[in-house]
Amino acid sequence: MAKEPADGETGLERAPSPPEKQRRSSPGESGGLAAGSGETGPPAVGERETPPGGAIGEPDGGASGAPAAPGSRGDEGRDRQGRDPDDRHDRDQRSDDRYDRDRRGDDRYERDRRGGDPDDRDDRDDRYDRDRWNDDGYGRDRRDGGRYERGRRSDDRYDRDRRDDDGYGRDRRYDDRHDRAPRFDDADVKGFQPGPPTTPAGAPGPPRRRRFRRFRLAAWIALVLAAVVVGVSIAWVNGPPTEAELREKAGLLNKDRLLIGVKEDTPGIALREPGGTGFTGFDIDIAYMIAADLGFRPDQVDFLAIETEDRARMQARDTDGTFVKVDLVVATFSVTPERRADPSVGFSTPYLYTEQSVVTRADYPDDNVASLGQLEGRKVCSLGTSTSLAELRKAIKTDPIAELLISKCVDRLADGVPSDRAAEAVTTDAALLAGFVAQPERKLRHHDIALEKTEMWAVNAGSNRALRTLVDLALYRSYADPGNKMWEEAYEKHIRPLLAANPGVDVAQAQQPCALPPDVRRWPWERTLPVRDCPSAP
Repeated sequence: MAKEPADGETGLERAPSPPEKQRRSSPGESGGLAAGSGETGPPAVGERETPPGGAIGEPDGGASGAPAAPGSRGDEGRDRQGRDPDDRHDRDQRSDDRYDRDRRGDDRYERDRRGGDPDDRDDRDDRYDRDRWNDDGYGRDRRDGGRYERGRRSDDRYDRDRRDDDGYGRDRRYDDRHDRAPRFDDADVKGFQPGPPTTPAGAPGPPRRRRFRRFRLAAWIALVLAAVVVGVSIAWVNGPPTEAELREKAGLLNKDRLLIGVKEDTPGIALREPGGTGFTGFDIDIAYMIAADLGFRPDQVDFLAIETEDRARMQARDTDGTFVKVDLVVATFSVTPERRADPSVGFSTPYLYTEQSVVTRADYPDDNVASLGQLEGRKVCSLGTSTSLAELRKAIKTDPIAELLISKCVDRLADGVPSDRAAEAVTTDAALLAGFVAQPERKLRHHDIALEKTEMWAVNAGSNRALRTLVDLALYRSYADPGNKMWEEAYEKHIRPLLAANPGVDVAQAQQPCALPPDVRRWPWERTLPVRDCPSAP
């Protein structure tokens, strides 16, 4: 039996040996020579190879292509194609024998090359099997390597596809953010052909995905705006009032006149001008400054004289002596804890610092009065219901003289006053007495006494809290705004000229007292002032 062909061989019929080639090349055989050619060659595909001795189914020596005799074996054993299976089998066997001979020749050649014995059958077969195993292993390795390479190429293509998809996704997201059509890069998406549109041509509106993103963005914006509105509403309701709201609460919107109670008998502070045409002094200028910040012109401000005991009640007298309720009191009103506790008193932040002092005649026996205790046994006059009177009563045992106007106390020091009305000394705030001492015809002497207490003058707005806050705002602007010089101008005009006539006495501090910003809501577009420290606060 013929051996199976080795792996890698085709199993086709091997080339014929030289004798057979000559026999098959003889003239007259089908497929021996090409038509019109003198060259020999193998039979054409589909042609039959003529066996030795003649055509298939013919006796040896018979004519080529002659029909067989009726009843012969060729007629009975032939298939539908006119072939004899036995002859084809014989031909295949002969071919296999030739193939085996050639293989044995090759084996002998290989054995000779390897140094084996050509006649040793076992040695030949072992080496042949070993060669087949090597060939099979090499074939498997090549097949496995090919699969590996194919797998790597597939993975590389997959990675490239993923990178292309990621790049396309980034472009889509970028285009969505900028509201424009997606971009296509020929280098990334080669051969991409967009499919038919999902929506009819000319249909309005963006794609569904873009519409959803826009809707989501609009929802977030609406949510943020709602939160801002709610926060602003809460701050509006629960936060401090604005300046406009304070004006409305203070009752200033429809008010065309501002009534202010002031002193009328203190030179340099508040003095009615001769003929009763107006008022002048430091307190008057401060009142004008506050009125201007409240929105009133100077011609819309009315000053009314007020006495010491009426400052808390805010009752001033008109020119005909009628009591009038004023809006503000700017009348050397000192701040004390007892007055703060009074519900009818609403003090603003202080606008002037001064101290208590003593004034005597120039010929007073004691040249230097350093304390109130040195006035023991003397007739001393002071303002009724004032802080100075309270301090005097603590220092001396004799009853002091109380007047409603400080000018009446000073008049008691003049020559020619009956002894029952005469006074030997007057005590009150130094800023109130300095103006009288500066008048040369009075011939007075000003004494600085050792009192640590600081007198703080403030504006009384009564129970109108909104108006008091507005007054604090005006004083704060005067204190914090470098461009606002109204307080400094008032001091330079009315108080500094008095210092020369009152040597050794601290009449009043030359700096405006510290004013902190009141609790007023300021809008971003409104001007804000820096918050300054209060180093000079007592």
